[in-house]
Amino acid sequence: MTVERAVPALAGVMVALSAALALTVSPWWTIVTFFVAANLLFYSAVGWCPASLLMRKAGLRSSP
Repeated sequence: MTVERAVPALAGVMVALSAALALTVSPWWTIVTFFVAANLLFYSAVGWCPASLLMRKAGLRSSP
């Protein structure tokens, strides 16, 4: 798996988790969804985000 595929996959997991927690625990969990959206917009504009930096340090490669 590459960083370019892992970032949206992680975002999808986080949004699903946030939605589940917002429905079962507290609506305040929707804040996580907005944070994930902001990170995805930043990633699309700049080409990196905090998660992608951690993934590269963990050993995931970038696509050529």
